[in-house]
Amino acid sequence: MDIFDHLERVIAERSTASPDESYVAKLNAKGMPTMARKLGEEGVEAAVAALSGSDEELVGEAADIIFHLLVALQARGLSLVDVKAELERREGVSGLVEKASRSK
Repeated sequence: MDIFDHLERVIAERSTASPDESYVAKLNAKGMPTMARKLGEEGVEAAVAALSGSDEELVGEAADIIFHLLVALQARGLSLVDVKAELERREGVSGLVEKASRSK
């Protein structure tokens, strides 16, 4: 089992825990608006780290984004399996072509 699979399992288990005992449960109790805000904050922090932070800061922020993304996916009943399927669907398609197909 890789770390992403393990992390998804931990997030799923903790989503029903007491919000006083689990950060994941606290995020779930606050709902998707809070989860989305945290995901956005981490994205901004990663962008700042990419521009002016150390490698370690960027890696740390990337880990935070992945964690908060997994929390949001789980709350919507989705997982990395769904993300992987979408990436596989896009495999071999030019990024420009794929992006243009979404704007129609």
